[in-house]
Amino acid sequence: MNLPRNPTRAVRIGSITIGNAQPIAVQSMTATKTQDIDATAEQINALHAAGADVVRVAVDSRQDAAALAEIRRQTEANLVVDLQENYRLAEIVAPHVDKLRYNPGHLYHHEREKPWQEKVRYLAQIASDHDCAIRVGVNCGSVDPDKQAQYTGDDSMGPMLDSAWDHCRALDELDFTRYCVSLKDSDPKKVIEVNRRFAEQRPDVPLHLGVTEAGMPPDGVIKTRIALEQLISRGIGDTIRVSLTVSNVRKPEEIEAGRQILDDIANGRVRSVVDYGLDTLNIISCPSCSRVENEAFIDLAEQVKEMTRYASEQAITIAVMGCRVNGPGETDDADLGLWCGANHVNLKRGSESLGQFSYGEILPRLKSELDVIISERD
Repeated sequence: MNLPRNPTRAVRIGSITIGNAQPIAVQSMTATKTQDIDATAEQINALHAAGADVVRVAVDSRQDAAALAEIRRQTEANLVVDLQENYRLAEIVAPHVDKLRYNPGHLYHHEREKPWQEKVRYLAQIASDHDCAIRVGVNCGSVDPDKQAQYTGDDSMGPMLDSAWDHCRALDELDFTRYCVSLKDSDPKKVIEVNRRFAEQRPDVPLHLGVTEAGMPPDGVIKTRIALEQLISRGIGDTIRVSLTVSNVRKPEEIEAGRQILDDIANGRVRSVVDYGLDTLNIISCPSCSRVENEAFIDLAEQVKEMTRYASEQAITIAVMGCRVNGPGETDDADLGLWCGANHVNLKRGSESLGQFSYGEILPRLKSELDVIISERD
């Protein structure tokens, strides 16, 4: 099946190139602690063996950055580093990776008195000096606060698009064009719409597609498939990630799912519709990654799915997030949200905090709140 492709420019990432009608690349991200060098290298190599074109590693400290140098020596995979909240770590990690990923919404955390444009100039220079590409990773739960303040609370896509377009312009003005963009949400319908709108204005910029916090398989694969089918069939998308909540040994399933989706689309086996208006229970959960402070999060996500089966016909969204970086913001749009720390789980109803609970206490309290919502809607 000969699908159209947007005329995006070529962006090299190590040994592969995305954009410019190149094959759509498949990516994943490690879920090990980065400072556990052997475990992280082992997972990278497992993902690489499964067919990952690029593997992302999170770096949140100088200790993580130091570990990355040895990890690089143990793998031939194309590596991208997720800079998290300290953009200054770029100069330490850039010699060891093929791409830098930064979130515009996280740039304000460090050196807040400095304009974001100056920080982008620094990142572009570091990338140029070390032969790295850049991904501008815009995420629904961590948008630049200045951008968010310019829009009404019910407009989640406006600030994302504005932020992405601003950062593209900033990089263009620096004559740095070796970049791609991602705009991610946990709702496939929003992923479709925000990427469609971005591509209309910037069809030249390669797009990294994915549904963030897609959740556990098979639901997480289905949600991602819906978004990817609708976008890729329109010629939008140059690299993809299927973000699943699975244990470390199962991370290669993300690559297998991504390859299967691309193969189905290429052969006309498209099974979704654009409208994703759910009238049933929707559980979203983030992919396990090195930011998770307690691996009990993965078991909890499974327990939430099992416990809530009785409410399967209710149009209610429950979000289960595994870390403090994305958890607080990305649970705001859910009816009930859980974001997990090292020892406690934070429970929210919409944007309202309901308190912290131990991993042993959270399920009964979640059920109680779920029953209240159901009774209010009857």
